[in-house]
Amino acid sequence: MPSDGQIHRKRLHRYEVPGDLRFLTFSCFNRIPLFNNDAIKDLFVKELERTRPLFEFKLYAWVIMPEHVHLLLKPKLPEFPVKDVLAELKGQFSGRVLRRWRKLKAPILKRIVDSDGKQRFWLPGGGHDRNIYTADELEEKINYVHHNPVKRGLVKYATDWRWGSARWYAGIRDDWDLKLDPLSPFEITE
Repeated sequence: MPSDGQIHRKRLHRYEVPGDLRFLTFSCFNRIPLFNNDAIKDLFVKELERTRPLFEFKLYAWVIMPEHVHLLLKPKLPEFPVKDVLAELKGQFSGRVLRRWRKLKAPILKRIVDSDGKQRFWLPGGGHDRNIYTADELEEKINYVHHNPVKRGLVKYATDWRWGSARWYAGIRDDWDLKLDPLSPFEITE
């Protein structure tokens, strides 16, 4: 730890390249499983549905885990860089959740306070952002996203997890149905 007592985080560099697909990961504050409640996962799905048409990004895969989220998307650049998409998506969602928890005087509020005394849903920083350049890498990331709940032991089959795109890929449609954009062979040019 630096001598000033502050923890220094690595800076996230985003490479906003028009046409590139992006693999994004962002985590809950201190990696606390704030998505353990199904209603909170459902609210995030609704927020993702609301944000998509505003920022016109294409969504190819996603999953909500107990303490983090993965998205595989293509932002509409230069109009809507990823940082703006995430600021809207994460900001609106966390604001709604935190307001509800405050109204309920939820005990979790004591566990999500940063060093400045501010309550946070999300871990500070940009998370993980990777540009996807090849069809093999795209396939690997989609499989990773879909099998994350299985690997963690949350479900036996990827399609058993309601809060991800594995069900969509398998042809299973849910009531709130977060539609995915079709992947064309031209999404990735090798």
